[in-house]
Amino acid sequence: MKLVYYEPYIIEIFMYRTKIKELIEWKLSSMRKPLIFLGARQVGKTYLLREFGKTEYKQTAYINFERPGAPKNLFEVDFDADRIITVLNAYCNMKIDAENTLIIFDEIQAAPKGVTSLKYLFEDVPQYHIIAAGSLLGVGIHPDESFPVGKVDFMKLYPMSFHEFLLAMDEAGIAELLEKKDLTSLNYFNKKLINYLRYYLYVGGMPEAVTDFAENRDWQNVRKIQNQIVTAYRHDFSKHAPKEILPRINMVWESIPAQLSKENKKFVYGVIKEGSRAKDFEMAIQWLTDAGLLHKIYNTSKASLPLVAYKDLSAFKLFHNDVGLLGAMSQLNAKTIAEGNAIFTEYKGALTEQYVFQQMILNEDLSIYYHTFGNSKYELDFIIQNKSDEIIPIEVKSGENLRSNSFRLFCQNYNPKKAIRTSLVDYKEESWMTNIPLYAVNSI
Repeated sequence: MKLVYYEPYIIEIFMYRTKIKELIEWKLSSMRKPLIFLGARQVGKTYLLREFGKTEYKQTAYINFERPGAPKNLFEVDFDADRIITVLNAYCNMKIDAENTLIIFDEIQAAPKGVTSLKYLFEDVPQYHIIAAGSLLGVGIHPDESFPVGKVDFMKLYPMSFHEFLLAMDEAGIAELLEKKDLTSLNYFNKKLINYLRYYLYVGGMPEAVTDFAENRDWQNVRKIQNQIVTAYRHDFSKHAPKEILPRINMVWESIPAQLSKENKKFVYGVIKEGSRAKDFEMAIQWLTDAGLLHKIYNTSKASLPLVAYKDLSAFKLFHNDVGLLGAMSQLNAKTIAEGNAIFTEYKGALTEQYVFQQMILNEDLSIYYHTFGNSKYELDFIIQNKSDEIIPIEVKSGENLRSNSFRLFCQNYNPKKAIRTSLVDYKEESWMTNIPLYAVNSI
C-alpha cells in the first residue's frame, strides 16, 4: 500500500486516483446532494468508492444491484426513506449512521426506480451520504422513471490519466511537477517521460492493466487483460443493448480502429459498410456514447464564440474510451515499444491523438471540437474553448516533422491569442505558438 498525502488527509490507497479529492470535497460540502458517479465499466468506480468509504467513513453500506439476492425491488414499493434505510440495515447487517456511513448504490440502473428514489432521499433525509454508480447508467434508465433534476450531484470517472500512471510507476516527484504544470523543470526529464509515455500508449489507463504492469512489467499479460475487458464490453452489448440495434453496435465498435487510423479522422459511415448512411447507425453510436465507451466531438464551421453555435452535427470524430484498449483492438504488437518512438506514429498517429483527447477530456472546463477549412483537405486536430472563453487551436504532432499547413493556416486566418502544438519536442515558447510536450498535455 502507498500513503498519498492530501491536506489535511492521509489516504492509504494503492492505486491512487486524483478524483478522491473531489469526493472528499463532496463529503464536506454544505450543499451536498446524493451523488451520481458515472463511468464506463472497468474504469475503477467501485474500487475508488469503496476506498473512499474505507478512508473517510467509519463504515460503508455497499449494495450492488446486479448481484444475486440484492434487493432490486427496494424502490418499487414506495420511496419512504425510513423503510429504505431499515431494509438496508438488514441487507448490509449494520446500523446505518447518517454521519458516519457511506451508502453506495452500485449498478443502480439494475434497480427499477432506483435513480428516481434519489430525489426523495435528498428531500426527506439529506443528512445521509449516498453515492449511486453504474457502468451503464447513461443507457440503463428505465423509461418510466423520472430523473431527479436538481436533486443530485454528478461526477465522472475516466480511465487513469498519464499523471496517475506515473504515480502507479512510483514516480511521485515527476508526477508532482506534471500536476503543478512546471513545464520548464519537466524539460530535464524529457527522455524519461517520453519513455513512460510510450508505455502508457500501450498499457492505457484501465486500472487492472496498469496495476498488473506496475507489478510485473509483463506486456503479454497486459494485452490479455485488455482483451478480456474488450470481451466484457461486447458481452455488455449482448446483455443490455436493444436487440434491434445490437448488430449495428458491434459494427460501429469494430470500425473504430479503422476510423481513427485514417489520415482524416472524421467518422465515415462507409468505413463500417459500403453505402451506409447516418440513419442506419445513429442509434448504435448513441448507445455506445451513452455507455461511455466512445466519445464524440464535432467539427466547427467557424472559430468564433461560442463554438457550440458553429458545430456541424453531420461531421464528427469518435474516440475510444482508452488508448490501451484501442491498441488492443488494433492488434498493436508489443515489440513496437522497443522500436524507439514508432508507437507515436502507428496508424497515422491514431494512438497519439487518442491519448491527447483522453487527457483533455479530464478537464471539464474545456469544450472540445475539431476544425476543417471549408471544402479543403486541411483539418485542425482540435479546437477548444476554455472557461475564460479563449479559443485555442491544438495541433498534435506524432512524428519528427513538425510542419503543419492546417495549423499555420488557422493561426494566419484567426490570429488566436494562444496556439498550441503538442509533440515530442521540449516545452518552447515561440512568437505565434507554444510547443507543449505530449507528456504535459494536462497543462492545456
